[in-house]
Amino acid sequence: MTTNIDQRGYARPNVLVSTDWVAEHLNDPQIRVIESNEDPLLYTSGHIPGAVEVDWTRDLNDRLRRDYLDQAEFEALMSRLGITPEMTLVFYGDKNNWWATYAFWVFQLFGHRNARVMDGGRLKWEQEGRSMTREKPVYPPTAYKAQARNDEEARAFRDQVLNHIGTRQPLVDVRSPAEYSGERLHMPDYPNEGALRGGHIPGAVNVPWSRAVNPDDGTFKPADELRQIYEQEQGLSPDDDIIAYCRIGERSSHTWFVLKYLLGYDRVRNYDGSWTEWGNLVGVPIER
Repeated sequence: MTTNIDQRGYARPNVLVSTDWVAEHLNDPQIRVIESNEDPLLYTSGHIPGAVEVDWTRDLNDRLRRDYLDQAEFEALMSRLGITPEMTLVFYGDKNNWWATYAFWVFQLFGHRNARVMDGGRLKWEQEGRSMTREKPVYPPTAYKAQARNDEEARAFRDQVLNHIGTRQPLVDVRSPAEYSGERLHMPDYPNEGALRGGHIPGAVNVPWSRAVNPDDGTFKPADELRQIYEQEQGLSPDDDIIAYCRIGERSSHTWFVLKYLLGYDRVRNYDGSWTEWGNLVGVPIER
C-alpha cells in the first residue's frame, strides 16, 4: 500500500498532493486543477470535475519555431483558463504524470511557483472510482501577468550539454535501455520523430524515467528508494550539476521533478532539445 506523502521522506513534500486532497478541494476557488495528457482524447472522454486542459502541443509550444510560448502567450493562456498568480495549480495526467510534470516544468519557466502535482495522476483517480465528468468548466477570464520566461534555472541547451561532456558533469538519459544503446531510435510502439543517429550523449547514465514510480498506481516511490536508484546505483549527489534528457524533454521533465523536488537537488536542468536535436546535430559526439 502506498504510504502518505509526508511519510516518504521527500525534500519538498508539499509539491505533491494526494487524490484525497484534490477531492476535498474541488470547490475551492483558489485551486485550479489542470489535466495534461499525451492522449488528446482523454480529457474530453472524462476528467476531474472543474479541471481545465492544457494541451502540450497546442498550448505550450510555439506554432512555428521549436520553442515554447513566450510571455505574452503564457499570459493569454493563463487568462483564458481563469488563473491568477495567487492560485494554487494542481497538475495531473496520463502516463503516470509524464505530461503533467512537463506542463509543470514549462509553468516554472514563467515563475508560477504555487504549483503541485497530484500523486498517481489520472490512473490513481480512476482506480479509486472517483467522479469524472465530460463537462468543460468555464471560468471568468483574468488579466494574468507573468514574469519573462527564464530559461536559465531549469532549462539546458546543446552548448551547455557540450560543456557538461567536457567537464564530465552528470548527464541522465531517461529513455529506455534500447534507445540508450542505439538499438532503437524511438520508444517501442512510437514513430521515429526524426533522429538520424541512435545512441546516447557521452558520459550519460541510463535511468529510465518510469523507475521513479510505482507501476501499480503511478505514485512516486519513497525517497529512500529513489536515492537507491539515483545515488547508490548511479553515484549522483545533491551537490551535482545535472542535465536530464530524453527525446523531446517530456520524460526528462518527470526525472527533473523527481530530482529537484522529491530529492532536493538544487542544480538540475531539463534538456528539451534532447535526442531529436542531438541525434541530428552535425559533428557532436555519440556513444553506443
